Amino acid sequence: MTGTEAGALGTGRPPTREGQAASLPAGGGGRRPRLTLPGRRTVLIALIAVTLLAAAGTWALYGSSWFRATRVTVAGSGELTPQQLERAARVPLGGPLVSVDTGAVRTRLLAALPRLREVSVSRSWPHTVVVKVTERTPSAVLRDGSRYTEVDREGVRFATVDRAPAGVPVVQLTPDRAQAAASLRQFGAQRLLQAAITVAGDLPDVLRGHATAIRVRSYDGITVELSGHREVVWGSDEDGPLKSGVLAALMKAEPDANRYDVSAPTAPAASGG
Repeated sequence: MTGTEAGALGTGRPPTREGQAASLPAGGGGRRPRLTLPGRRTVLIALIAVTLLAAAGTWALYGSSWFRATRVTVAGSGELTPQQLERAARVPLGGPLVSVDTGAVRTRLLAALPRLREVSVSRSWPHTVVVKVTERTPSAVLRDGSRYTEVDREGVRFATVDRAPAGVPVVQLTPDRAQAAASLRQFGAQRLLQAAITVAGDLPDVLRGHATAIRVRSYDGITVELSGHREVVWGSDEDGPLKSGVLAALMKAEPDANRYDVSAPTAPAASGG
């Protein structure tokens, strides 16, 4: 046994083979592999490839015939025809689809057609501009000479028609003689008409299509005429949502009544029948 082997046995360490290092270099633990950076030529080739791809994509979108705007589709129209919407939209066809300004198309539609409540415009690749609309629906109509102005539940006057739509109440300003001067002087005709429009928007769904007229005799003297010779005493336009809920419950509880009074919604009443 050599001296080296004996020393190794004495310390509890395995003997080292002759010519093999007994320990690793201090502070090392081994030499780490070196990271190599791509060469200039590789970087240049990658940049050229990216540039060519970008140029090809730009040409495909703007210069080729693959992605041209060639048609417009319309969804959601009712009273308005697709042709009316296409004319108002004035979508530039024949050019790149990516160049169509969808925001400008939407703005043109809303400005040209007050009947529209909501409009969305999008691109459908490769050739189509899609226009989706939601039209306003009338809650009441105002008589304007021989014609009628449609008003939605938000009070927006959006169209004038020759005939009142079926099932939509006509607002009638018919102040009582005793109260006419005071109401008109205090509130004005426009304020009274607006009160009637507010009432029309607050009517419960159960009355949709059954209200024939909304009469305004004074600010707190608004009544709603219903089909079948029935009426609702509404009072003022205040507390509309509360009155609507109370009226719906009252009509369910008293279906045969012909007069409902919710002018004081905490003490409603039904009579007749």
